[in-house]
Amino acid sequence: MTINIQFEQSLQPILDCDLLVRAIQTTLEHHNQADVDVTLQLTDDESMQLLNHAYRGIDATTDVLAFNQAFVDPETDRFYLGDIIISVETAQLQAMENKHSLNRECALLTIHGTLHLLGYDHHDRQGKDEMWTIQDKILKDLMPNTQEDVE
Repeated sequence: MTINIQFEQSLQPILDCDLLVRAIQTTLEHHNQADVDVTLQLTDDESMQLLNHAYRGIDATTDVLAFNQAFVDPETDRFYLGDIIISVETAQLQAMENKHSLNRECALLTIHGTLHLLGYDHHDRQGKDEMWTIQDKILKDLMPNTQEDVE
């Protein structure tokens, strides 16, 4: 498994990148998909808004986007699952609103994005309930010592 983390040049977040890597690993292992490659990009609201507008037609920022690629990379001969992009600025606001750390919020968003790459969605109530239950369990497995509720 190869997990590549990329930062915007202008963005210098103080994040536990090892935690974010473990969030992807734990989610993939939970789904018996441990031998795939993923890229996690940490960006700002401006870049996220441009991506959200270009790919979803929504001219606003969002917290996380996931782009499923699902191909065998000819250079590595490995299965490339896709890209997860997180707006650290939006994650920081959400962390403050939910009264928990930026690292915890980014771990949750990383799990959420990885689940999207694995085919989960939340367009209806049943899909949302299933996805939230799984991400809550994975986050608790990943960060068992936190007493905060997952929203």
